[in-house]
Amino acid sequence: MLRWRLLVSAILIPLFFGCFYLDSQLGASAPIFLTIVIGLAICGAGEMVDLLWTRSFTPNKIIVSACCVLVAAAAWWGRFGHMPIRIPSDDNTLAQVMLAYAMTILVLFLLATYRYREPGASMETLGAELLIVSYVGVLLGVVAQLRWVAGSQAGYLVIGSLLFVTKGGDVGAYFFGRLFGRRKMVPHLSPGKTWAGAVGALVGSATSAVAWLHYSTPLFTPTGQSTWLPPIWYASAIYGLILGVTGLVGDLCESLIKRDVGKKDSSSLVPGFGGLLDLMDSVLYAGPVAYVLWKALPLATWIHVTDG
Repeated sequence: MLRWRLLVSAILIPLFFGCFYLDSQLGASAPIFLTIVIGLAICGAGEMVDLLWTRSFTPNKIIVSACCVLVAAAAWWGRFGHMPIRIPSDDNTLAQVMLAYAMTILVLFLLATYRYREPGASMETLGAELLIVSYVGVLLGVVAQLRWVAGSQAGYLVIGSLLFVTKGGDVGAYFFGRLFGRRKMVPHLSPGKTWAGAVGALVGSATSAVAWLHYSTPLFTPTGQSTWLPPIWYASAIYGLILGVTGLVGDLCESLIKRDVGKKDSSSLVPGFGGLLDLMDSVLYAGPVAYVLWKALPLATWIHVTDG
């Protein structure tokens, strides 16, 4: 299983970073990243519908997938030249994401009233659909904002930090858990997670954050500018530790969904890993926290230098 996971990772990681590099060459509108986000929204919504299709939950896959795409893709509203409203390339579009989310709430309630036939199912189905749009659409839309939170030229430095740190935490948790894991964290929810694994997640995420931001920041320096300096090490470590905690909680939250409906994996999409949501759970949960940290911590040193 470990060898298979390493093989899949060796394929997926270069593929994603190759797409990110190509997208960075196409400008701040990020069309390739938009395509990736739409694909993730459709697949993630489909997996959530399949997970929650139990008991009295009967969410509509087509409707929910469309709503997730609308909310997540709202991060690109105004970023293309032919749109009637233009958004400056480095501005955030969280307001558009939240407005799209509000519109999907109206649509889902309207459709629930149309589909109503008898008591006992409507609220459960509506609640499941709202949960799916919130978990997949909104969180993915906020993660997409990282493309511009520290300036469009640093977009993939920021997104790379989220992926590298959360997956570094996963690796640390795996090896510490295998080597030292004895005491279970939450045996009823996730029997495989131990307190030693949690410590490993924090060590892995903090180390990954320091390494990524130290070595990668200068590589993203735009042509003609002074070399970007990496942030001070303890700011990177704090960033990694906080994302390590939130990523760990995000993994547990997805486990909550799977355990409550009696499933082990969200799907069998990626052999050795499970489904897309099994791969993305920590990233989705940590994305909004990463956005806040890039605003609050002195990580974007090039912005502070420019402002000074």
